[in-house]
Amino acid sequence: MNGSNGALLPLLATDERVAAFFAGVADLDATNPTDHELEDGVRLASGARLEQFARAGSGDAFCFVGEGGEERPVVYVSLDGEAGPLALGLPELVRLCLVAPWWRDAPGRTAEELQAVADGYREDVPDLDRRRDLAARALGLDPMGLPSEAAALARLVTLSRGPVAAACLVVGYEGDPLDPLFGAARD
Repeated sequence: MNGSNGALLPLLATDERVAAFFAGVADLDATNPTDHELEDGVRLASGARLEQFARAGSGDAFCFVGEGGEERPVVYVSLDGEAGPLALGLPELVRLCLVAPWWRDAPGRTAEELQAVADGYREDVPDLDRRRDLAARALGLDPMGLPSEAAALARLVTLSRGPVAAACLVVGYEGDPLDPLFGAARD
């Protein structure tokens, strides 16, 4: 992947095919970093750095956890008071968004319901596979080497429990933990 040297984030913002897929299909917009600022008081319970690098159309935030580069864990912070880890590094987030750009609709759904969500998404974006493949290739990824939707969603569930979730616990401006994205019980 072109981003292995830390150059993935700029591609999400500047490569036309990549930005079109991520901002237009996956609802992850990294094109204007100056617009990316968390609400005052939203922070990690651990005190580690929480750095927003992209936003969704709703204003929800995609954030890196801690210090470092694109290998840092990625947390999603919703304006609805939910937050949780999505990936261990930007490359993993990119793969999730490529194979299941509708991941926000996954929590609490059965396999059949997830298939209905995916089918509905494909109806709304009939050229989804072509757009995904163009974006993947622009990022130096073989579309055939991407994880399955099921594997990507199972990874979200795994990350929402245990040590990653604990390390990525986000608290709101009043100091209370935000609700988990995937309904995982807090320890």
